[in-house]
Amino acid sequence: MSKTIVFFGTDTFSAHALQSLIAADYAIGAVITKPDSRSGRGQRLTASLVKQIAEEHGIPVWQPAKLTDIIESITALGDTVGVLSSYGRIVPTSIIELFNPGIINVHPSLLPLYRGPSPIETAIANGDSKTGVSIMQLSAAMDAGPIYAQEVYSLDGTETAPELYDTLAALGGRILIDTLPQIIDSSLTPTPQPDGATYCSLLSKDDSILDAVTMTAAQAERHVRAYIGYPKSKIALKGYPVIVTKAHVVNEQTAEQEIAFSDGDFLAIDELIGPSGRKMSGEAFLNGHKL
Repeated sequence: MSKTIVFFGTDTFSAHALQSLIAADYAIGAVITKPDSRSGRGQRLTASLVKQIAEEHGIPVWQPAKLTDIIESITALGDTVGVLSSYGRIVPTSIIELFNPGIINVHPSLLPLYRGPSPIETAIANGDSKTGVSIMQLSAAMDAGPIYAQEVYSLDGTETAPELYDTLAALGGRILIDTLPQIIDSSLTPTPQPDGATYCSLLSKDDSILDAVTMTAAQAERHVRAYIGYPKSKIALKGYPVIVTKAHVVNEQTAEQEIAFSDGDFLAIDELIGPSGRKMSGEAFLNGHKL
């Protein structure tokens, strides 16, 4: 392809799309990612996986505090098309307009369902039977642009968010490579999204609580699978604060690690992280905390 790709991405989900572009021998003029962030107990400054991949392949990495700071740098690359996957920042119209035919976005939902930053977690938490990936044209409004292609992925009700992130990232990378040549040569035109958009929100620590008063046991089980990465699923077990990492629903209580929820069913805690930070079974935790 004669066009140069400018790639926008930060999160681990982005890595598949970037690796797919590299494997398909696209000319990538620059990778734009958020500034390095501090993480871990030592709060060490850490580069995103996207940055690491770009540097391994000799691709220039730009990490602007404001995207408008690099308008001249993008323009200097010549005829470019943008590709975005989980960048983590709003891209202003002044940047979108630098590209032809704009910026192509890989979004992990069946738009217009779940516009916003947490579509994977939301699909699991809501108990959806399917999700998927949309290849769309980025617009100023959040995830509202027209759609080039979609592919459905069926859910069986056992997926965790990290597993589904990996699956949809790989799926998105494949669909991107399948459609990008047609997008670039204008033989594939996008279709406006239908009415009925729904939205998902940015997750916070406040979303971590397993509330036995307001949640059903099934909702709590889905919560555990959806939020296992962040913000996790927290509850008190015999007065001790724990993080639940695996659980299932039972109709009758036969063990202490089975907690009653609002519908009368019970959440059986199979695995947890206790106050000590150790991961163990719910039964082992209670055995170690008997009076």
